[in-house]
Amino acid sequence: MISRFPPFAAHGYNHFSDSPVMDDRINIVEADITDLEVDAIVNAANPTLLGGGGVDGAIHRSAGPGLLEACRALSEVEPGVRCPTGEARITPGFDLPARWVIHTAGPIWKGGKVGEAELLSACYRNSLELATDPSYGIASIAFPSISTGAYGYPLEQAANIAVKEVREFLESNATLEAVRFVCFGREAYESYRLALGKY
Repeated sequence: MISRFPPFAAHGYNHFSDSPVMDDRINIVEADITDLEVDAIVNAANPTLLGGGGVDGAIHRSAGPGLLEACRALSEVEPGVRCPTGEARITPGFDLPARWVIHTAGPIWKGGKVGEAELLSACYRNSLELATDPSYGIASIAFPSISTGAYGYPLEQAANIAVKEVREFLESNATLEAVRFVCFGREAYESYRLALGKY
């Protein structure tokens, strides 16, 4: 089990102030999620769990071929679907510094009228529930900004959902000692910083 807020990996780490934005158990960084020394990282996956672009592709490349094999071994709930939107699955981290990868499939943005907010909220809740299963020994976890890349979810709305769900979960659960939101670029960093001030 890795201690709270372990040192940032030197490779690829950058932020926009003298120190990362943080409170007692939540912090926000601009970094490469595949470099972080946390117990678990969350993969913004697609329902197949067979890799893709963006964060998903980067995690698969850094973890090595064992990750794809482990994902293929997960049961399909319907043809080609191992993780329905809003749900979460877990595999070992293989060559990553993180011991575990929690895969969650975020919603595609369709204007906000087909339940995208509830599905995105479920991604965070289900990932956190899986992380707190005592059999995995997870005390620290890092999230990317789920659904805000190719899936087109508006960044400010997504950040508000992410911070709200994590904050509410931590209020009733003491298992997780540290949660990181890992941002790519200034706009994402500022959106999460503002969200953290609201919730």
